[in-house]
Amino acid sequence: EAELDQALASLPNPPDPSAADEDEVLYERGEGGKAGKDHLELAGHRIDMETGARVAGSRFAYLKGDLVLLELALVRWALEILRGHGFEPVIPPVLVREGALFGTGFLPDAEQQIYGLRDDPLYLVGTSEVALASLHAGEILDGDRLPLRYAGFSPCFRREAGAAGRDTRGIFRVHQFEKVEMFSFVEPEAGAEEHERLLSIEEEILQALEIPYRVVNIGVDDLGASAVKKYDCEAWLPGQGRHREVTSTSNTTDFQARRLDIRYRPPGGGGGSPRHVFTLNGTAVTWRHLIALLENGQRDDGSVVIPAVLHPWGAPAELRG
Repeated sequence: EAELDQALASLPNPPDPSAADEDEVLYERGEGGKAGKDHLELAGHRIDMETGARVAGSRFAYLKGDLVLLELALVRWALEILRGHGFEPVIPPVLVREGALFGTGFLPDAEQQIYGLRDDPLYLVGTSEVALASLHAGEILDGDRLPLRYAGFSPCFRREAGAAGRDTRGIFRVHQFEKVEMFSFVEPEAGAEEHERLLSIEEEILQALEIPYRVVNIGVDDLGASAVKKYDCEAWLPGQGRHREVTSTSNTTDFQARRLDIRYRPPGGGGGSPRHVFTLNGTAVTWRHLIALLENGQRDDGSVVIPAVLHPWGAPAELRG
């Protein structure tokens, strides 16, 4: 019976018919294609990988100086955009119990990517999606309140097991970073529309930051356990000479809601049995946006122009030296 339970727990959410068989580029926006220096060279002393490795191990970094101000401005600006779209800002726990990870589909299949505490039954989250999804665990929501939208800001921690030798330069793939995550609870009939909405917000942010990108419909083999469909936005990175993922957005239908027992009463007071909500998530901004800003804002002399939309939030106008 235990083996059967384990097998059932590992079953993924069936893909949506509109999910791609293989990764499919849907369209591109902005003028990509140029080559240039990478973010580590452009940032100089502001990204200290050497000390990070000495203090914490490989794939850890110190961010310093006005690069910190740039990141904080990016976060504050993004949260204001999300507030305008009806999201409530949240700083969630970064330590969660096993049930939260199981409920969101990160256990059992992604266990090798998760940091656990030795003396307590707690785990560090790789994304605030875990804590945001669990915000209403075990609840029956009022359907008249839906949709509920949250913007979570938190550090994220990932072991990156199996990534040895990949993306070892700079902060593209690290064990600790910060991210603003979008999370939505909606009625099932609104799931597909909400997914497109999250994608449009991700694109709005990239366009305002003047970052060239393309949108990819992710193939079914890379959807993970919980998602039925996923879009990635891949920014053009001159330092790598190719597009790389900076955001993703997933429709997980009722997969997480069933595991976390999140239901709602139909709106309008008409009665009826509670139904499971649909949950969706998407990246607003993260450290990879810093990479894209540095590399796409570079001048020939090695300085970097910062988009004007970030200046009122404390970002420097440019980075030099």
